[in-house]
Formats: sequence, C-alpha cells, structure tokens
Amino acid sequence: MYQQLYINGSWQDSTEKQSFDVINPATEQVCATVVMATKEDVDKAVAAARKAFKTWKKTSPEYRANLIEQLADALYERKQDLADAISLSMGIPKHLALEVQVEEPIEILRSYSQRTALMNKKETIGNATIIKKPIGVCGLISPWNYPLNQLMGKIAPALASGCTVVVKPSEQTSLQDFIVAQCCDQVGIPAGVFNLIPGFGQEVGAAMSGHSDIDLISFTGSTRAGIHIAQSAAHNVKRVIQELGGKSPLIITEDSNFEHAVEYGIDDVIVNTGQTCTALTRWFIPKSKRTEIMTLIKSHLAKIEIGADDNCDMGPLVTHAQQQRVLEYIQLGLNEGAEIIAGGLDIPTGITKGYYVKPTVFCNVKNPMRIAQEEIFGPVICLIEYSDLEDAIEMANDSPYGLSSAVFSKNKSEGLMIAEQLDSGMCYVNGGEYNIEAPFGGVKQSGNGREFGDHGLTEYIELQAIHL
Repeated sequence: MYQQLYINGSWQDSTEKQSFDVINPATEQVCATVVMATKEDVDKAVAAARKAFKTWKKTSPEYRANLIEQLADALYERKQDLADAISLSMGIPKHLALEVQVEEPIEILRSYSQRTALMNKKETIGNATIIKKPIGVCGLISPWNYPLNQLMGKIAPALASGCTVVVKPSEQTSLQDFIVAQCCDQVGIPAGVFNLIPGFGQEVGAAMSGHSDIDLISFTGSTRAGIHIAQSAAHNVKRVIQELGGKSPLIITEDSNFEHAVEYGIDDVIVNTGQTCTALTRWFIPKSKRTEIMTLIKSHLAKIEIGADDNCDMGPLVTHAQQQRVLEYIQLGLNEGAEIIAGGLDIPTGITKGYYVKPTVFCNVKNPMRIAQEEIFGPVICLIEYSDLEDAIEMANDSPYGLSSAVFSKNKSEGLMIAEQLDSGMCYVNGGEYNIEAPFGGVKQSGNGREFGDHGLTEYIELQAIHL
C-alpha cells in the first residue's frame, strides 16, 4: 500500500480517500494500491513548491550539484527496488527493467550535477549582459512506458537550474516515484522542492496544466492528451514541453547489412513490448530484396522468448486495454489488406495469463494505411516497399509524427545524407548508440522542446538581458 502523498517535505494524507489498484500485467493480479491525489492536493503541493522556490533558486550551483549527486547515489543503492517496482507495474522482465528502465535514468540524473554551474555562466553582447534564471514551479507529468527515465529527464534539469517541482506519475506506474520521494527525503532535498502527487489525469493532470502558479508543464504521453494540456496551459501562457507520439521509420538501403539491420530493428521494437514512443515500427525496404529481408525477420523473431522470466526478451503489454488496442490494430491491418508474415492475433504459445501479444510483422503495407500512420504502441512492424531511395525518404516523411528515425546503409556518409533529409528530432545511422548527452525530442505532432543534455537544461531557464 502506498497511502500518502509527499508534499512539502513530509508524507501526508490526501484530502479524499481515493485509490488505484495497480494490476501486474504478467499475472493479472493486484500488486499494489496507490493513493490518488485531488485538485485540493494539487493546490497544496503547488503552494509548497512556490514557497520553496523563493529560497531554492538562491542556492549555489555547488549546493545543488552535491544534492543531485547524493540523490543519484541513493537511487543507485535502491536500483533493484526500482527495477522490481517497474517490473511489477509494467510487466517488463526484471533484467530488462534494471538495464533499460533504471541504470540509464540514474546516469541521466547524475549528468546534471555538473550542469548546475551553467546557471552562473553569463554572455556579453555589446553593452548587454545575459544572465540565466530558473523559470519557477514546474509541473512534471510522466508516462507509464518509461516512468523513471522520463521522470529523471524532467527533475534533473529542473533541480539543476533551481526550479521546484510537482510530480504526477501515471496511475499504472507510480511505484518507482515513491522510491524517488523516499530518496529525496533521505538525502535532505529541502521541503517543497520535490512534491509527489499521483492522481488521475482528468483531475490532477488537468488541475496542474491549468494552474496559475505553475510556470512550466513538461508532459510525456499521447498527442491527444498533449493537445488538451497545451490548451489548458495557454490560459496563463505557461511554458509547455511535450514529448508525444511517434511512428518512427527505418530505412534499409539495397546494399546495407540486412542481418544487422533486421536484428537492430526488431530488438528496438520488442525491448519494451513496442511501448516506446521512438520504436521503429515503419520499415522501408527495397522491393528487390523483400524475400531476403522477410526471411531474416522470421528467423530472428523465432528466437524471441516471451514471458516475465529473466531469460525472456519481451514481456506483456501494460494493461488489458492496451492488449486489446494492439489486437484491434492487428485485425485492422488484415482488414486493410496487409499480410501477416509473423505473429498475429493468437496469444503466444504456452501463455495462460497476462496481457501478452505476439510480435507481429505485416508485409504488403501501403503508407496511407492506418496501421502505417497511427501509433499502435505495441510490437507491430509494418514493411513498406520502395523502388528508389527518394521514394523511401518521401514516404518516411509522409507522417504526422517526427520523433525518431533510423537508417541502415552501406556506409556512414550515405547514412548521414539520408538522415539529414528525414523529418525527425533524432536519427540513428547503422545502429548508432543512444547518447544521453544529446537532445531528445521531436517535430510535427511528436511534440516540442528537448530533454537531456545541455539542451534539456535550457527548457527550464529564463534569460534576462541587462543593458548597461
């Protein structure tokens, strides 16, 4: 049971007795019951953050850097607890939870200890001196698919810059946030600087986005919800950072290493059961090589172990509703005339409970089809054939989204040439590794603003020009 909110440096009861039962998606059993905050609790948390901001913003970069380091150390000490919490609520196998969902986010937090010093860096332009100030109270709304990663990507730059935060995790995946709150309390983060108020989006999320005393909203989630949040935030012209949906393309050129490309692309999709905003779910393959590529896909998928055990490669979807959504999209693909070459509507062999689906790959997909244009958020890949590279690039850009992309080509120079023509905030060439120091974010309906690295810090900063 997680029965209390963390507000103003102490554990407090909610103003009402609302709760949420967290269902373990691997067992379909209740694994935790979590308190749900109210609009009144939002007001209390924001008031605490507003009061704390008056002193926190004046603290030295060295002081904030030391606390960030201590917090990272405390989270590292509890990394297995964090992995267990995420595995319980998401269903991801524990070994993947530790590697993908926990260790990297802690490093993201730690990377911001050195960035506190950037707040004192001034710029001179003629007779003007440009100084940096923290924006103020930040409302942070994190998603269920990478809950700790996205939380660290928000609180790290906020704390480093001198902002205070009010955090609302997803109802389904808030367990790790309680551990973060415990660690904040343990290392002595001042009262009101970090506040945790899990709650229902339509009540707590809405109250945060429209709150007149919140200066910034950082939201990660669906494009539909992001639009509502931006509309609500517009009433007091607060800054809005959005990391929204995606339908990321993978372009495989005719003379690339197909085996490497297929392995990379499938692993990218199945690692979080397709519940990744950057997942490479639209593959553009040369028409002349379709048979060779499809054979490799079938071979690689045959090796994938599905389940919640530590030897498994892919767990269940997060909820029954999400499982049904994915299955409905698979049926839609068949209705649209696409053909399944692997996976399908049947529950994986040997599975008797849990919200599982088979990794599914469609061929004969046309780019205008709904399965090629809409975010499914499951382990479903669409193969779209192209005649020439120009055609592939044009189809890859023909999407309302623009979060991520990838290219496999014969060499780096060709890959870079293709990458520069893709409408996406990120692109991975020939299996390039993810870099937490680089900006993360998208274009078009995939959102605005950037997270991680120096660029992530700038989102939490106001500039003041002093003309001498």
